[in-house]
Amino acid sequence: MGGEPVTRPFPAVSEAKTYIAGKWLDGEQKQVLRTPIDGSEATVVWSSSVAEAGEAVEAADEAWRAWRKVPAFERARLLHLLADLVHGRQDDLTTQMVVETGKLARESRAEVGQSVDILHICAEEAKRIAGEGVPMDALAGGAGRLGFTLRVPLGVVVGITPFNVPISAACHKLGPALAAGNTFVLKPHPHGSGVATLFAQLSEEAGIPAGVFNLVQGGPDVGRALVAHPAVRLITFTGSARAAEQIASEAGLKQTLFELGGIGPTIVHRDADLALAVSQTVVAAFALTGQSCASTQRIFVHQDVSSEFTRRFVDAVREVKPGDPFDEASGIGPLVSEEAATRVADWVSEAVTAGAKLLCGGGRQRAYLEPTVLAEPEATSRVVCEEVFGPVVSITAYSRFEDVVALANGTPGGLKAGVFTSSLAVALLAVTELQFGSVNINAPSRFRLAHEPYGGVKQSGWGREGPLYAVRAMTAERMVSFTPVDRPEG
Repeated sequence: MGGEPVTRPFPAVSEAKTYIAGKWLDGEQKQVLRTPIDGSEATVVWSSSVAEAGEAVEAADEAWRAWRKVPAFERARLLHLLADLVHGRQDDLTTQMVVETGKLARESRAEVGQSVDILHICAEEAKRIAGEGVPMDALAGGAGRLGFTLRVPLGVVVGITPFNVPISAACHKLGPALAAGNTFVLKPHPHGSGVATLFAQLSEEAGIPAGVFNLVQGGPDVGRALVAHPAVRLITFTGSARAAEQIASEAGLKQTLFELGGIGPTIVHRDADLALAVSQTVVAAFALTGQSCASTQRIFVHQDVSSEFTRRFVDAVREVKPGDPFDEASGIGPLVSEEAATRVADWVSEAVTAGAKLLCGGGRQRAYLEPTVLAEPEATSRVVCEEVFGPVVSITAYSRFEDVVALANGTPGGLKAGVFTSSLAVALLAVTELQFGSVNINAPSRFRLAHEPYGGVKQSGWGREGPLYAVRAMTAERMVSFTPVDRPEG
């Protein structure tokens, strides 16, 4: 298989630091982060202390008193400038992301481009925050009164981001927070800590005032200190349901936005465009080495076209070769760690032992795992019941569309689903009956644009990302009513 030792020289080992109130701190403990590409040193992470986590929140709370009064056009200007600076450092951010996460260079470069878009959209949303009129005289007691709402910032927002999309996740959380007049504390995953450090440096270069954007590094103890701090008003988290439960228990009555992943199903009906379905589902299943919350993990194919679809799909997957993430010819990179690759490989073995047919892939070398396709796994297999978060997809045949809807809905989460069909009736049934935050027609589960409302139902979380929708969530609606006390003369 691919994934042979990489000969391409890496950049010098970077340092991930703490940034509080406009000052850079080394932190108290050093962790050496190794790249999943070949195991060499990638980033020295200086972990923040629990006390520093508290200081970051307090610095953000103090900065909010002035930041909330900064006019919208100025907040927009700073976010546009930050976007331009991110664009200007695309190569550095891409390289750092590849080394820390193992993500392909072209995928990392695309993520930086998406992050630029996110920040620009957030800048524009800063200028569109508005309330609405309330018809007070709809009731007798409101006659002669004037009513309207304002949308006002909440205060300190804490963002906790994953390794798989380290800069776009940060932008999806920081951008709306600052646009709305909130201040922000970011805690990234260690495999993304150097990317976050570079992002914070760019925010400083953009002139975002001290304390408005703060960065802490570290593990669960730092996260707990952040979410429990009484000055925090909202926590936005992307990660596992288990971690979200812990956050919710420690956050108390704070507002939360949770994006917790799912088991992305894509349905290929008998009237689907098979060429389109194959080409898009291959990408949706194996982009980011399958380490995407909405990655297409299960494909349901109508029995009339199942054999043809499966043959084409497997042929296409065999062309997706593991290799050096910096090599543009590589089809897939390593998982984030050898431990992660071992776990996924074990799940595949379990499924095959339980009766699934291994159509291709399955081989592992260090953190690299071959793109893997399984046919007809048992319903109780972990590759079916749990989020794999790796380059594994299963194909299951079905006969009635109503039955496959029930199968897709029969999981704890519901983030995104995809359906390929030429039938308007089937499409309408899908969008009304599939219990997911998004339903994509003639696109796989993973399809997403930066400005759409993105989030799930059930154990996939609540709240929505996407600049407009996140700004709404990060502001409070304040009712204002005027009652005249002076009567005009004449």
